[in-house]
Amino acid sequence: MARGSTRPTSRDVAQAAGVSQAAVSLVLGDKWRGRVSEATAERVREAARELGYRPNLTARNLRLGRTRTVLLVVPALTTEFFAGVYTGAARVAATHGFGVVLYPSPEGIGPARDPFASAQAALDGVIASSMAADALTAIRGDQLPLVMLDSDPTGSLGAATVNLDIADGVRQIAEHLLTLGHRRFLHLAADVASWTFEVRARELHARVAAVPGTTLTTARAPISIEVAQHAAEAALSAPGPRPTALICDDDKLAAGAYKAARRLGLRIPEDLSVTGLDDLALATAIDPELTTVRLDAELFGERGMQALLAVLEGRTPEAGDIPVELVVRGSTAPPSAS
Repeated sequence: MARGSTRPTSRDVAQAAGVSQAAVSLVLGDKWRGRVSEATAERVREAARELGYRPNLTARNLRLGRTRTVLLVVPALTTEFFAGVYTGAARVAATHGFGVVLYPSPEGIGPARDPFASAQAALDGVIASSMAADALTAIRGDQLPLVMLDSDPTGSLGAATVNLDIADGVRQIAEHLLTLGHRRFLHLAADVASWTFEVRARELHARVAAVPGTTLTTARAPISIEVAQHAAEAALSAPGPRPTALICDDDKLAAGAYKAARRLGLRIPEDLSVTGLDDLALATAIDPELTTVRLDAELFGERGMQALLAVLEGRTPEAGDIPVELVVRGSTAPPSAS
């Protein structure tokens, strides 16, 4: 073969490695185990590297009836969390010859319009983050494989679900504050119809109710710093004993709570402990730095893509929720004696 003038083919790789073209296809398609030896597989890979051979994915996709394209549907891109989910999904996809198209739902949480003339023809599958499965009918089509992220595994229409262990994150926050001695709690809940926020409320109520002498009130706000400020200010100004700990469903809500506390002349953490959930960059930009729960967005995206690949290949996706971690910073302390 004249190097530089002709693109190397699988036939060239087969000749260089001393094997059949079928063996080359098995090895480079990662389907060789049990069919050719490890030594032969390595010889094929080495020949492909030396020749600079790259499979013709377009031709292979046409034969397989695949586009090797996945749609990642997320709520409106209001934080870097979903950028991390995309990064993780795209990294895994790239190693398997897939591309990921990011589609932020213009309405945030809710029905998403089909961005393609025919999603079923244009896509191999869909990964949907933090959205109800029934909101994706237009994109999913009748046969399109769907993996849901951050969704109720018992009620999902997806072929698989991948979740962060949000319940454990809430338990860690509650345990941290209870151990510090807090007994009067305010929950600044995200006013979003989503399973993940239902889990947060349910777990928090269960943990606090298990300890005698505790109280828990709830205020709601959409995930907006300004609206969260107003909601927290009103709740902290209500008649009766003031809460000593404010548990927020999200770091942005916590930033609003900080502004409310300052407007009311309350010091964090001396007068009011505040926690978030996400560990966004915002958590270390505010003063004092925020005690929160770290969610690994990139690993979340990686696991979502791995689950979709498993579904496409007829395998069972990896089970188990992704662990989360409490990060204690300067916004929590024992309640004051007053």
